[in-house]
Amino acid sequence: MINSHVIVLGYMGCGKSTIARKLSSIIDIPFIDLDKYIETKYNMTIPEIFDSEGEIKFREIEKETLEKLLMQKDKIIISIGGGTPCYFENMQYILNSSSNVFFINATVSTLANRLFYEKDSRPLIKSINDINKLKEFISKHLFERIVYYRKSNHIIDGNDNDVENICNQILKKLI
Repeated sequence: MINSHVIVLGYMGCGKSTIARKLSSIIDIPFIDLDKYIETKYNMTIPEIFDSEGEIKFREIEKETLEKLLMQKDKIIISIGGGTPCYFENMQYILNSSSNVFFINATVSTLANRLFYEKDSRPLIKSINDINKLKEFISKHLFERIVYYRKSNHIIDGNDNDVENICNQILKKLI
């Protein structure tokens, strides 16, 4: 039995939600995608919240929701948004709440290739129509965020498209 919540984080497109969902089915612990949870709670998509409330208000909602989820006694697997660890003291709060924090690390090329075809559903990149410009954006963004991601208890290679293999790596590290 694991001793704390399982948190899966990383840059958008690294496979956080897919991995967390699969992990949930393997170890039979409920899975929550933080963004989907917020969308359901506020009856708006994340892009709609960004557009109507602004990014700062969204980040406040995100922080408050994350804290409530991490205070639950029953263990859960949470996939958090790529920016979540980078705002307020979220990353420290996550680390104080769990010893099972996993950073799914993927290269800029891997991320760009995955994200290019789903950019319309991603508010931060929806206007980028060139793969090289997308790679440049990801590189700059990742440079700003990596310091937070690397504070995770565990770093998992996310370049492998085999979700089961990635889950097995996580399972070996769960405590």
